[in-house]
Amino acid sequence: MPVFELRQGTSPIILGLPHTGTEVPDDIHERLNDNGKILADTDWHIHDLYADLLGDVTSVRATFHRYVIDTNRDPSGTSLYPGQNTTGLVPDTDFDGKAIWKDGQEPTEADIAYRLQTFHAPYHAALVAEIERVKSIHGIAILYDCHSIRSHIPFLFDGKLPDFNIGTDMGKTCDAAIEKIAVDVTAAAEGYTSILNGRFKGGWTTRHYGQPQNGVHAIQMELAQSTHLITETPPFAYDEGKAGKIRTHLKTILTRMENFALDSRS
Repeated sequence: MPVFELRQGTSPIILGLPHTGTEVPDDIHERLNDNGKILADTDWHIHDLYADLLGDVTSVRATFHRYVIDTNRDPSGTSLYPGQNTTGLVPDTDFDGKAIWKDGQEPTEADIAYRLQTFHAPYHAALVAEIERVKSIHGIAILYDCHSIRSHIPFLFDGKLPDFNIGTDMGKTCDAAIEKIAVDVTAAAEGYTSILNGRFKGGWTTRHYGQPQNGVHAIQMELAQSTHLITETPPFAYDEGKAGKIRTHLKTILTRMENFALDSRS
């Protein structure tokens, strides 16, 4: 199977889509237990939610599931959130802390090394190539990493997650003006809640590529799945009405970021 889907555009914006894939190779799928085979921790329908919001945008989408390997984790295995519950490079559990592998079938160090080479590295090689290509056109590139997660997950966080969760690693990964665009649009979005650098401060992708001093800016948007799904439980169906409403705000964010990038060239 192709490891990623690439759409090349000429906009200064690049959409990263690391967690919408649901493909699991047969030999790996066989090792998942019944809970793991639900693939509950998918960023359901996020590629549909962002489709066609911005003309001629570049996107890099992983086709494989995060249970194969998580492209938004440090390849060294270092935790993004030391001291907090989270999932690793190749998860042992789902977001509820429940096992996803059959007993005795958990991934080995050799499995992880193979998956790093076969899945993780090619996805990031494609992302690097697109960042360099876009920056060569505009002198600037903005990586907007697209995510979603269930709004209630006690294992990971208390209470209900805000609808919009913006991550910039405390302002380190992008220009303050880019961060402000996301904050201002989401704060003004009637009927929605938002937070900057709350429980989700940006994953490895955002933190690794965000180098504003070198003209590469990165920002993560983690959406509560209640904003665009009928229910956050199987079958995780897309709600056209909810999606249509939030897409207007996402489009505004992307358009303003694109305008910022284009204006910054002059």
